[in-house]
Amino acid sequence: MKVLAINGSPRHSGNTFNMLSEVLAVCKEAGLETELYQAGGREIRGCRHCGACSELKKCVIGDWINDVYDKMKEADAIILGSPTYFFDLTPEIKAIIDRCGFVNRRDNFSLSRKIGAAVSAVRRAGGVTTLDSIQHFFLINDMIVPGSTYLNVSLSMAEGDYAKDEEGIRTMKRLAENIVWLLEKTKG
Repeated sequence: MKVLAINGSPRHSGNTFNMLSEVLAVCKEAGLETELYQAGGREIRGCRHCGACSELKKCVIGDWINDVYDKMKEADAIILGSPTYFFDLTPEIKAIIDRCGFVNRRDNFSLSRKIGAAVSAVRRAGGVTTLDSIQHFFLINDMIVPGSTYLNVSLSMAEGDYAKDEEGIRTMKRLAENIVWLLEKTKG
């Protein structure tokens, strides 16, 4: 079984990366295959709603989104991570949601019944909006969304703040445990 984490932060080793890495470490320790994909900081275009994906089952915009979608199809669990920018998610994660969402709908809902989780590094507020935006993607695509002991956020503004957020670390570990448990129940 495979868990894919997608980092929507342009900081390749920042707080969002560390949150995702925490989740993946627990999953790996449980014997699951893991992958962390760096989406943040890549050039991206939003969905044009051109409809070409209806026939092609892929996006016609020539960038990395089709690679991400293929990775999502291969995974059993998908974690999207985004820092909170102006009370919402990064443009990279939004493009993944829109473009992979349309392709998925045209591709017979290939993401159906996969596990989907969201995590967000947040300065002070806006994390709920970020999580909500990501979780709508999972819910509208017939995916299973696990919880944790608190919202999947970390109060992390400056680089390295996640390492000081004891509750955030506990929350990520429990999220990972719940992902492992769900995968064992549904795929095991």
